[in-house]
Amino acid sequence: MREAIKQYVDREEMREAFRQDTLKAWETYRATGLHLPADEADAWLAKLEQRDDVEPPACHG
Repeated sequence: MREAIKQYVDREEMREAFRQDTLKAWETYRATGLHLPADEADAWLAKLEQRDDVEPPACHG
Protein backbone atom coordinates (compact mmCIF):
# COMPACT_ATOMS: atom_id res chain seq x y z
CA MET A 1 0.00 0.00 0.00
CA ARG A 2 2.80 2.39 0.91
CA GLU A 3 4.55 1.75 -2.43
CA ALA A 4 1.33 2.38 -4.35
CA ILE A 5 0.89 5.72 -2.60
CA LYS A 6 4.50 6.67 -3.29
CA GLN A 7 4.09 5.82 -6.98
CA TYR A 8 0.89 7.87 -7.15
CA VAL A 9 2.54 10.89 -5.51
CA ASP A 10 5.55 10.59 -7.82
CA ARG A 11 3.29 10.48 -10.90
CA GLU A 12 1.30 13.48 -9.73
CA GLU A 13 4.48 15.46 -9.03
CA MET A 14 5.79 14.66 -12.51
CA ARG A 15 2.43 15.61 -14.04
CA GLU A 16 2.47 18.96 -12.21
CA ALA A 17 6.08 19.65 -13.23
CA PHE A 18 5.12 18.96 -16.87
CA ARG A 19 2.15 21.30 -16.54
CA GLN A 20 4.32 24.06 -15.11
CA ASP A 21 6.89 23.61 -17.89
CA THR A 22 4.08 23.82 -20.46
CA LEU A 23 2.72 27.03 -18.96
CA LYS A 24 6.21 28.54 -18.88
CA ALA A 25 6.77 27.61 -22.54
CA TRP A 26 3.42 29.12 -23.52
CA GLU A 27 4.21 32.37 -21.72
CA THR A 28 7.63 32.53 -23.39
CA TYR A 29 6.01 32.00 -26.79
CA ARG A 30 3.43 34.71 -26.10
CA ALA A 31 6.15 37.14 -25.02
CA THR A 32 8.61 36.45 -27.84
CA GLY A 33 6.68 34.79 -30.66
CA LEU A 34 9.56 32.34 -31.08
CA HIS A 35 8.49 28.89 -32.22
CA LEU A 36 9.74 25.77 -33.97
CA PRO A 37 7.65 24.38 -36.84
CA ALA A 38 6.56 20.77 -36.41
CA ASP A 39 8.40 19.55 -39.52
CA GLU A 40 11.71 20.93 -38.20
CA ALA A 41 11.08 19.46 -34.76
CA ASP A 42 10.24 16.08 -36.33
CA ALA A 43 13.42 16.11 -38.45
CA TRP A 44 15.52 16.96 -35.38
CA LEU A 45 13.88 14.23 -33.31
CA ALA A 46 14.45 11.72 -36.12
CA LYS A 47 18.16 12.52 -36.05
CA LEU A 48 18.27 12.08 -32.29
CA GLU A 49 16.44 8.78 -32.67
CA GLN A 50 19.24 7.64 -35.01
CA ARG A 51 21.73 8.54 -32.25
CA ASP A 52 22.97 11.55 -34.21
CA ASP A 53 23.71 14.02 -31.39
CA VAL A 54 22.76 17.28 -33.10
CA GLU A 55 21.80 20.64 -31.68
CA PRO A 56 18.14 21.60 -31.83
CA PRO A 57 17.15 23.88 -34.69
CA ALA A 58 16.83 27.59 -34.06
CA CYS A 59 13.42 28.98 -33.24
CA HIS A 60 11.68 31.36 -35.64
CA GLY A 61 10.07 34.64 -34.76
